[in-house]
Amino acid sequence: MTRASAGARLHFGFCNLSLSHERLYGALGVSLADPRVVVDAEPADGVTVSVADVAGGAGGRGGSERGAPDGSGDSDAATIAADAREYARFAVEALGVDGARVTVRESLPRHAGLGSGTQLAAATLAAVASAHGEPARVRERAPTMGRGGRSGIGVATFEAGGFVLDAGHPTARFTTDRPADGEWTVPPVAARHAVPDDWRFLLVEPAAEPGRSGAAEDDAMRTAVERADPGLADRIGGIVTRRVLPAVATGNAEAFGAAVAEIGRLNGAWYADEQGGVYRPPVGDVVASLSEQSAVFGAGQSSWGPTVYGVTDAANADAAAAAGERALDEAGVAGSVSVVRAANGGARVTTGGDEG
Repeated sequence: MTRASAGARLHFGFCNLSLSHERLYGALGVSLADPRVVVDAEPADGVTVSVADVAGGAGGRGGSERGAPDGSGDSDAATIAADAREYARFAVEALGVDGARVTVRESLPRHAGLGSGTQLAAATLAAVASAHGEPARVRERAPTMGRGGRSGIGVATFEAGGFVLDAGHPTARFTTDRPADGEWTVPPVAARHAVPDDWRFLLVEPAAEPGRSGAAEDDAMRTAVERADPGLADRIGGIVTRRVLPAVATGNAEAFGAAVAEIGRLNGAWYADEQGGVYRPPVGDVVASLSEQSAVFGAGQSSWGPTVYGVTDAANADAAAAAGERALDEAGVAGSVSVVRAANGGARVTTGGDEG
C-alpha cells in the first residue's frame, strides 16, 4: 500500500485580473503543514474508493471548534468519495494499469479556501501512481483533472511547499468560455521561498456557506475579469516586488502579514460585486476584528473563503488563537480556530501506510 499526504494551502490573491495587462492571474500563496489530505492506494482489479474521515474544519486538526455539528458529514463523505473515484479512475487510465483500491483517510474542508479539490486530486493521483511504481507527473496531468486552470498555487505547493508566486497565463489566451479540461498548462512558478520556521498562520473558519466552485466560480471570475480595474494590478505589482518578496526573503513576518493583507483587500475590490463586499459575509467582520490585534500581523480571506487567515509567529501564537476566538464571538458566528506552521516540503508519498 502507498500513502500520499499533502497539506492545505492559503491563497492570498492574484496579481492581475485586468485584460489590459500582458499576463492574467499570477497567484500568491503558502503551503500549510495542517490540515492535511491523506490518501492510501494499492493495486486492484477495477477502482474502489472509501472515505475513512471527513474534516470538520481547521479546528479538527489541533485547534478549537465551537458550535454544534451541522449534520453535513455524511453528504460531505459521499461527495469526497465521488471526487476521489473520478480522480482514481483518471489515474488508472492515465497510467494504463488495471485498477486501484483507494481510501481517503483524511480530507480538507471542501470549498473553504484551503485548496481541497487540487490537493485531493493530486494526492489520489500520486498514491495510485506510486502503488503501481509509476511516476505521477502531477503538473503535467493536473489540467486533465480540471486543476490549475487559473492558480498554480495548489500544484506548486503539492510539489515543493513554501511560499509561491506563480507567473499566471498570457492574457491573449483569455476567452469568455471556459476551456475544456486539459486545454491549459499549470502556471509556472515565478518565485518560491522557504517560510521561516518561527512563522505561524492563524486559521479561523466561520460556520458559513462554502466558497464558490465549479460553474458558479467560473461565472464569477469571468465577470470579475471583464470588469477589473487595471490600476489595482499596478498597485499589487508594487506591493509584491517591494514588500511581499523582500519580507519573505528576509524573514520579516510583520511586513509580510501587512503586505499580503493589503493584496487581499485590493483583490476584494475586484470581487466586491460578486461576493457582497471586499470580503464575503461574515468574513469581513472576522478580518476587521483580527486586524485590530497586535498578535496578528495581517489578516484576510483565503480564496473565496470562508476561511480567514492571520499571519503571526511562534511567540504570538497563543494570543493570535485567542484573537481568533474573540473574532468569531464579535461576528456572532460559530466556527473553528487553529494556529499552524507552514510546510516547506511538498507532499509525502510513502509505502506501507506510514507517512514518515
